[in-house]
Amino acid sequence: MVVLNMFFLVAGQTSATLLGRFYYNEGGNSKWLSTFVQTAGFPVLFIAQFLFRPKSPSTQATTSGPEASITKITLIYIALGLIIAADDLMYSYGLLYLPVSTYSLICASQLAFNAVLSYFLNAQKFTPLIFNSVLLLTFSASLLGVDEDSPSSSDISQGNHVLGFVLTLGASATYSLILSLMQVTFEKVIKRETFSVVLNMQIYTAVVATLASLVGLFASGEWKTLEGEMHMFSPGKVSYVMTVLWTAISWQIASVGVVGLIFVVSSLFSNVISTLALPIIPVFAVIFFHDKMDGIKIIAMLIAIWGFISYGYQLYVDDKKSRKTSSSVEENS
Repeated sequence: MVVLNMFFLVAGQTSATLLGRFYYNEGGNSKWLSTFVQTAGFPVLFIAQFLFRPKSPSTQATTSGPEASITKITLIYIALGLIIAADDLMYSYGLLYLPVSTYSLICASQLAFNAVLSYFLNAQKFTPLIFNSVLLLTFSASLLGVDEDSPSSSDISQGNHVLGFVLTLGASATYSLILSLMQVTFEKVIKRETFSVVLNMQIYTAVVATLASLVGLFASGEWKTLEGEMHMFSPGKVSYVMTVLWTAISWQIASVGVVGLIFVVSSLFSNVISTLALPIIPVFAVIFFHDKMDGIKIIAMLIAIWGFISYGYQLYVDDKKSRKTSSSVEENS
């Protein structure tokens, strides 16, 4: 499950980022559409829900207490969905008003935010190996942000630049809060250990976030510009539709990985893998967009791998200790 969710997260995030870049490079410019596609692909998750449905009541995982009421879970889904929609919009505005290098550098702060929030909300223990991993991955993403070519910001006013900085920083903190709140929901409210629980979390929060984004798209009037944007899209209308469609699907694959890792490991580990994907993206950018792979990007990738190994070794140590404790308990009993 851990390996599968890691693949979903890295593959989905990388694909969505590359497609998002393609969208903007070829003439796309809608903030609300960018927000909308980050959650609008949720219908594809019904396929996974069908494939992973429990075969019989006996296959349901045991609970550690009484099940939460439907009303309580519904309110949690609505609240998380609205927070996700706001977070996606902040990221969209941040990318609009900031150079890519500055945006990437600020986004790297989400791991630090998550480390602090996990400590307070999820009782995440901070060992030297975890602390080392957080520092290395943050530094790796920061190197990537400093090195990446940034567009000219001469057309952006100072006020909008400051607004972009504040919103991106807020989005990074909000994203980390979302991960920690999801982990709290799994541990304290839902208390069931099935993959369908992960899918339900993603589907229902995505429904709320998608509806909120749709309302924003129409309320802002941006929907009126989409037809013209489609006509102006350099590769053509079909390419425009396919770009939007596969961006939405890719984000949902990544989201399943995010929520799945929160469920089976922790919100901090989920964020570590998400940050690990940042230095991987330039490799595919070299292949598909012929970007230059310089020394700084290679160093950033190696540092990210080092940080991942550091965290992975901590998981190995914890698992070994857990198995040893379980064996001792069984022997004593």
